Amino acid sequence: QVQLAESGGGLVKPGDSLRLSCVASGRTSSNGATGWFRQAPGAEREFVAAIRWNGGSTHYADSVRGRFTISRDRTKNMIQLQMNGLKPEDSALYYCAHGNGIILSAVRSMNAYSYWGQGTQVTVSS
Repeated sequence: QVQLAESGGGLVKPGDSLRLSCVASGRTSSNGATGWFRQAPGAEREFVAAIRWNGGSTHYADSVRGRFTISRDRTKNMIQLQMNGLKPEDSALYYCAHGNGIILSAVRSMNAYSYWGQGTQVTVSS
């Protein structure tokens, strides 16, 4: 089992920044991957960003590339999502997800992730 604890959501204005954090504990694997997904009211859950633990490759949705950065602190098993230039359309419940043994071609797929956090709300509004 892997436990995920998210933090860092909040209410911000357009153009502001936020940093989301996710601490992973339990049976994590060196060949795992951690991703961030988001779901707005009435919409499907969508991929935002992911980082593979083996090699550290990062992957982004087109809608956030250049504004969001995902990183991992190995010493704390913490995965962070730095979000800059936030827009109202970024408002959603953000979920941290982790999977062991995720292959490169599957990092954007929700189905590849076995463990999910409770979610943290991000609201961007003037």
